[in-house]
Amino acid sequence: MQTYENKVALISGANTGVGFQIAKALIENGYIVYVGSRDKKKGEAATDQLGEYARAIQLDITDPESIKAAVETVEREYGYLTLLVNNAAVSHAGEQGRTMEEILDSQRASIVPITELKTVWETNVFGTLALTQAFIPLLHRAKKARIVTISSALGSLTINSNPENPYRSSFDAVYGASKTALNGIFLSLAIDLEKTDIKVHLVSPGFTATALNNFQGTDSVEVGSIEPIRVALAEDLPTGSFTGPENFSGNDNNLAW
Repeated sequence: MQTYENKVALISGANTGVGFQIAKALIENGYIVYVGSRDKKKGEAATDQLGEYARAIQLDITDPESIKAAVETVEREYGYLTLLVNNAAVSHAGEQGRTMEEILDSQRASIVPITELKTVWETNVFGTLALTQAFIPLLHRAKKARIVTISSALGSLTINSNPENPYRSSFDAVYGASKTALNGIFLSLAIDLEKTDIKVHLVSPGFTATALNNFQGTDSVEVGSIEPIRVALAEDLPTGSFTGPENFSGNDNNLAW
């Protein structure tokens, strides 16, 4: 077990994309980072690139046994967790190889199969909360502990209720609404934990080109990672924050719920 002076982070879905970029930045700033990946071999390939302070860990947030094993590993090796980054997510559960537009059209509330909606929410909402609940005891043991959850401005009810929002038609019942639910649950968690030393933050990367949108986003993964990295590294942000890219948010990068 290491000294409590080490900053220890775990990131779900960290072998590629925004999660990988966050891992890289944390390591550059002195963190030991557990790189969560459903396929441990892919996680190991990522840690080979990230260097000696990266630790590959098998993690499927929809599998309670996988979560339990991850908690046991971190507890055994360090005894606490400084930062949990909830990055793992899926955008759909239907046929592969479709364009983003085709996926969004199939996920309209009037027609989407309930089984597909449940599958996506199982990861984006329930799995994310399950992972967080499991690590809260280890977060309580750390100094300046934080929970950073990657959300989306697409989940904002305020933004999507505005007819002038150019992305309004992309607010689907599956992915978009899962982020609305995620925002609600983690705002609830922030209120729940506000008298503790654990801070809770939600952050949107913006429209970033990743596997979630078939790499059709307008921003590179490096650009899309700027705000998530800022939030992940910040120790003094007020708990309960919801922020996004500078060009798509208000004062102090705040987003409307």
